[in-house]
Amino acid sequence: MNLTDTLALLLRPAGGGIHLVSSGKAEQLALQRRLYGADDEAEIRARWREDLERAATARAVVLGIPSDVGAGFRRGANLGPAAIRERLLADDPSRSARDRADGVVDLGDVFVVPQLLHDDMLSEAQLAASRRALYPGVPADEAARLPVSPLSIAERALELVLEANPRARVFAVGGDHSTAWPVVKALAPRWPGMGIVQIDAHTDLLEDRLGVRYCFGTWSYHANELVGRGGRLVQVGTRASGRDRAHWESTLGVRQFWAADVLADPRAALDRILEHVKATGVSSVYFSNDIDGTDQQWADATGTPEPGGLTPAFVSSLVRRLGSEVGLAGGDVMEVAPGIAGGEGAGPRTVGLAAGYLAETIDAALGRTR
Repeated sequence: MNLTDTLALLLRPAGGGIHLVSSGKAEQLALQRRLYGADDEAEIRARWREDLERAATARAVVLGIPSDVGAGFRRGANLGPAAIRERLLADDPSRSARDRADGVVDLGDVFVVPQLLHDDMLSEAQLAASRRALYPGVPADEAARLPVSPLSIAERALELVLEANPRARVFAVGGDHSTAWPVVKALAPRWPGMGIVQIDAHTDLLEDRLGVRYCFGTWSYHANELVGRGGRLVQVGTRASGRDRAHWESTLGVRQFWAADVLADPRAALDRILEHVKATGVSSVYFSNDIDGTDQQWADATGTPEPGGLTPAFVSSLVRRLGSEVGLAGGDVMEVAPGIAGGEGAGPRTVGLAAGYLAETIDAALGRTR
């Protein structure tokens, strides 16, 4: 199979990564019609395949990963990608899946079986059963090489795109924060010297959580190992941790800028962060933006909102400076859960902020100004 055919097996048109049969199906299809400017499902798929064919020459690709299987006890981030895409389309029709004159291709969504997370956690019997369900009609020997879990599917799809297009930038829309792991895993070999700047209230630095290797609380540990420690993972906005900064920095070689220090002098904090990133010698940065890194007054539609967080203005300034002074290999927006907001209007407010963050990250990576 060629790249387009394989991606079409692994993925779904934008907005279609959540399996729906009745409830919500009409709303999902209506969103896809708007995203693709199409009248029916056949036309949606045809236009999506046209986009997939452009992946090998794109400047950047966008991938939705609507999975909250790796989240904590408050779920709902699986609805983040659809909500963010819809808000982007409403705010700026040029951001739609179809209207991309700047070389950005929307690959669509990873198809998520909501009981699965990563193929390493599955038995051979479950892998075989899931392959039969996900890839009917594919010869057994070919299906045996295909992943079935959202993290594994995302990694395979991005590896294929980057094999054909090694310098493409990658932007992900999650999903809980575990969905950043396959993006970093796929990007790092193609962008040697890549560092990570992570906006987050939490450290996510456990080696495993209740025996689970990859989830929202562990992805940063593995990403830090992947980039070689040495302060190349920079965490900004930290404020909810059972350990202090000295523990994480001394044991794992990360660099942290806690929220209280940033808020005390934002301008100086920006300078210190950029100075540190440059001093590590990284040649590019992956900007991973957990929405809970922003204070809950602006972003409480998330699984673990926290007070005392960063301001939107600071986050936006940071990504712009990283883009212009270091360069971005890609980025994401994670942990947006539109349906679990606390106050009135909080869901749309959080989604709007997340959509703005995603647009700003893409612009910063591509050197665009608006």
